[in-house]
Amino acid sequence: MPTLLRVGPYRFFCYAGDRDEPPHVHVERDNGLAKFWLNPIRLQSNKGFAAIEINRIQKLIADHQQQLLEAWDDFFNG
Repeated sequence: MPTLLRVGPYRFFCYAGDRDEPPHVHVERDNGLAKFWLNPIRLQSNKGFAAIEINRIQKLIADHQQQLLEAWDDFFNG
């Protein structure tokens, strides 16, 4: 499970088995876990994050979208 990015309490990562899916990130903090598609950015699943925090995470993803896409590509195609 490579970590693609850390911002504050959030860890953005992917699973090695995610290769056959479109680019996305899993985000965790404490007991919260969410999955976001990266292009376009949209929430796929959420367990434990409140709506206001999901909005905050989505903004972080937007701010770092290019970096996350490059890290995804480096991991799976590098």
